[in-house]
Amino acid sequence: MRIATALAAASSLAVFYAAPPHQAAAVAVAAPAKCHRGETGEPAADSRGRSSVDAGEVRWEDESKYDDALAHAHRVWTSGGLDKVKVRPDDASSIADLQWRDVNRSDGKWAERGGQWAPHTGADNIYFNDHLLGDRKAYGTKQWRRSVAVHELGHALGHCHKTINWYLTVLDPDIDNIDGITEPTGTDRKNYHALWG
Repeated sequence: MRIATALAAASSLAVFYAAPPHQAAAVAVAAPAKCHRGETGEPAADSRGRSSVDAGEVRWEDESKYDDALAHAHRVWTSGGLDKVKVRPDDASSIADLQWRDVNRSDGKWAERGGQWAPHTGADNIYFNDHLLGDRKAYGTKQWRRSVAVHELGHALGHCHKTINWYLTVLDPDIDNIDGITEPTGTDRKNYHALWG
């Protein structure tokens, strides 16, 4: 996720983000959003094939210190009717589809990234960037960590970046635009059901 400095866009959306996420989601229901094509390799649409989902579930391993954020992301992407894909911890009888990890990078695009979902041939990774999310850093709060975790797990569930236009989505590629969104919005829920049923 990249950090924008466009204050005008942020201030026009401040009214929406001032409300708690569950209230914002109720206001934000709209048609499923189109994918944002801002980066090379960005998909054109949500995709089951471009996800960490295997046989209707995501088995995960925790190698991150941000346990609250990842537990929160698991909870909000599997409750309130979002139950088609099971998100479960890995165990001795399964193979991990996803690993939560930490990095501390400020080079290149990482200077503006709070996290990243990185697909691989084996287990995919979700990275939390300590450079921005660590204690006393620019986005080093429980709320920001949760927003980043929910955003990145959305990618692991097959959702691409979305642009805002007139609705809210936790899949916005601009980290500043997901300020205060710590659960899937009405738009995200609609997109989830369009992809997974």
